Amino acid sequence: MADALLTVYVWKRQTAADLAIVHRRSERWIRMQIERASVPESKIVPQTTPVVADMTFWGRSYGVCVFRSPTLKQNLWWKEFHTETPWLYEEGLHKLLNDGWVFTGATIDGKRGVAQVFEAHGIPVQYCQFHQQRAVTRRLTRRPKTEAGRTLRALALALPHITEGAFRKALTEWYEHYRAFLEERSVALHKKRRWEYTHRNIRTAYRSLATNMSRLFTYQKYTGRHIPNTTNTLDGMFSQIKNKLAVHRGLRRARRYKIISFLLLGKKKTASQKFH
Repeated sequence: MADALLTVYVWKRQTAADLAIVHRRSERWIRMQIERASVPESKIVPQTTPVVADMTFWGRSYGVCVFRSPTLKQNLWWKEFHTETPWLYEEGLHKLLNDGWVFTGATIDGKRGVAQVFEAHGIPVQYCQFHQQRAVTRRLTRRPKTEAGRTLRALALALPHITEGAFRKALTEWYEHYRAFLEERSVALHKKRRWEYTHRNIRTAYRSLATNMSRLFTYQKYTGRHIPNTTNTLDGMFSQIKNKLAVHRGLRRARRYKIISFLLLGKKKTASQKFH
């Protein structure tokens, strides 16, 4: 009964008040049943697959890191934590490798230090091209005011439709064309050196593309490994989880994590439970 109630509570977006009416019980009784309910264990057989790893947050100090197989469309490992660190990814990777999983590649959002965690185990790393585009747009805005900004953003938006060689050539040509523009300086009395680069945001956007270049086209180098070029498989799932959690406001941390874990298992793993 408790496990079946949890299934409806999570997947049917039913609140404790809704279930209390349906089952003619008190809300307190419904909540007690949900507390007693157990989250089934995943029984996926370890195998060879690419992996997508990312973390999503509720507020500033609570998040969940998830490793997902885009080919199996299953989540392999997850853990709640207060911040995103390379050590968290190391823990998840270590656990899965010890269980027998073999990863053909890893797609991540570009968080500093995380790439080295996977590459230390010989796993090729792909930076999410969508996150790279967003990083550029944050600096340039959607409607850059300068020609250099508009051209650079257009180049970033072309990432999914271009080869690494063509992108490298185009970015180098852009830099050579706008080099003098990028070197322009302005007076900055509040700074120790008394000057600053006039077009700092454009310089930062360019530097981001140039620095991440070696990991933006990994999926093209290993075409047979099915490495995705974005973390969209997780981003979409994170949005669904947050939408479902929005129905249940004011949850204690333990119950929130139970619901998140239940959702990460996937509907096929849990929807077969019946009332009895």
